[in-house]
Amino acid sequence: MSIGDKLKPINENFTLKDHTFTVLRTAILDMDIYSSDADLRLDERKLAESLGISRTPIREALARLSQENLVQIVPRKGVFVCRKSREEILEMVVTWAALESMAARLATVNATDADLQALRKFAMKHSSGAMRADIEEYSEVNITFHQFILKLSKCALLGETAESLFIHMRAIRRRAMGEGNRALKSVVDHMEIIEALVMRDADLASSRVREHTMRLHAHISDTWASLEISKAVKSL
Repeated sequence: MSIGDKLKPINENFTLKDHTFTVLRTAILDMDIYSSDADLRLDERKLAESLGISRTPIREALARLSQENLVQIVPRKGVFVCRKSREEILEMVVTWAALESMAARLATVNATDADLQALRKFAMKHSSGAMRADIEEYSEVNITFHQFILKLSKCALLGETAESLFIHMRAIRRRAMGEGNRALKSVVDHMEIIEALVMRDADLASSRVREHTMRLHAHISDTWASLEISKAVKSL
């Protein structure tokens, strides 16, 4: 299924230019772009027809998405959703590990008991998704869990810095979560991280978060082949 198949006509009451950008950005972030059969090519005409608008705001939105490195505009070939190379992904995972491990360290000091109780409750409530192999659902929960830790650090700049990585880490985690037994292992890791946070053990919480993320790094390094930004680009 292509991105155009999921879009609905835009209500004209919205500011068309900004709303078109938001709709397309959300649709791209929801794509499983690292799936082997992902349709990464964006057709301006089909997008305009799906949204019920002209192609002008579509072009403006795609130009803004290009500035965010979410799409690649290739002259005379088309527009493609960007997919990071294996090497770029590994660098992002390392950077995420560093940011979140610091967030965990700060959370042991800045998070309230109520905050940590809420984190535990969230993790317990949604762990069943992994148990029944509902990978799509659990992958979203997994992502929210890691964002939760960043929020508990109470360091706004740390969260803002991680957010730029999250745009791509979301799709990476979604693919990896369905491979091997990673979903069930993730549940165990999350509970151990929570225990370290509750104990207010900064070193332990930091190391458990870092080790958890670096296991993702090892998985990608060992099992993912080189990734192309878009097969369609090379075939044209």
